[in-house]
This record gives sequence, structure tokens and C-alpha cells, in this order.
Amino acid sequence: MVTPGAAHAPTGNIRLLIADDQALVRGALGALLSLEGDLEVVGYAGNGDEAVTEAQRLRPDVCLMDVQMPGLDGLEATRLVVAACESTRVLIVTTFAKPGYLRQALEAGASGFVVKDTPAEQLAEAVRRVHAGSRVVDPALAEASLFEGANPLSEREREVLKYAGDGLTAPAIAAEVFLSAGTVRNLLSAAIGKVGARNRTAAARIAQDKGWI
Repeated sequence: MVTPGAAHAPTGNIRLLIADDQALVRGALGALLSLEGDLEVVGYAGNGDEAVTEAQRLRPDVCLMDVQMPGLDGLEATRLVVAACESTRVLIVTTFAKPGYLRQALEAGASGFVVKDTPAEQLAEAVRRVHAGSRVVDPALAEASLFEGANPLSEREREVLKYAGDGLTAPAIAAEVFLSAGTVRNLLSAAIGKVGARNRTAAARIAQDKGWI
């Protein structure tokens, strides 16, 4: 991914890395934020793996991170960026306003969570607040998260449900996760019960809608 470059002279600006798998979105966010006198876009990434690499290379002040990206998703990339770059704060900027994603993002170490239709001036202010050490969360999503409750699924249940949502059978899922088909069926049954679904397909859909997988 081409970036504006790692070498830079101190400017006093808040240095930004923008990670999003859609080139038009990356460009639009970069153009809008660059209009602010105190914000400077120093790099772009098209997926989670690139976000981690570029964050380690550029050491930006704030990384604007999408959630759903190919390869390493934005939530796991957030965890790795926060662990590797002590001075970099992560602001999730996503289309998917799901309470489950909000909880996972905050658990991963994100400092903020806003949706992509946030007005430009509010997004810029969110960047400044995150950089200053505050936590910024979309108010409507924060309220929804309070009523939604925590993700009831275990890590293994989330894993097998993701594959079930892609249409894989229990034996096929078992081959992917290195478990027996019987264990996978038990995990799917438990997940179906926890989300109150009729079958594994419906369970996967519910979990996806809530941002649990």
C-alpha cells in the first residue's frame, strides 16, 4: 500500500493512519480530515495486516480503523496495533453500528467507535479527543449496547458459527477447526440455544446482526 511516507519533519499536527478496504472511503476520509489544520494523514492501509505493519512503521498518533476487512479484521488488528504501538490510539470508523462490535473493539483496546456517516467536523473532533486520551463512542450505539447485553457465545462457538454462516456442514467445519464432527455439532447446538434460533443458519445470522461474530 502506497503511503505518504515514513520520513517526516515534526509538525505538531496529529498524525493519522487510515485503514479501510475501500479505496474511495480511504481517499474521502483522508481528504476531509486533511482540511483540518491540525490533522495530517501520513499513511493508508487496505486491510488489517497492512494496518498493523504501517502502524509499526509510521507510529501515527491515531489510527482510524474499519471493522470488516479482508485477512486480519479490524478488531484483531486493533488489538495488535495497541499492543505494538504504545503511543498510537485507535478510533474505529465503520458502517456496521453493532453493539457486539463496540464491545469487542473496546475490549481490543480501541479508544473510540463512530460510524462512517458521522459529519466531518464531528469525526475530526473525535480524532482530537481520542488523541487527548478521551474515549469517544457513538451515543446511540452506546445506549443500544447497554440493552443488548454481553456476547453469550464462547470463542469456539463464535468460530464454528462463522463457518456455519458460510454454509459449511459440521464435518467440513470440523476439518477447519481441528475438532471432531460431534464436538462441532455440540458447539452449534449450544450456540443455537444461546441466541434463541431455530437452526444454525438463523443462529449465524442473528450473531452477525448483533456483531457477535
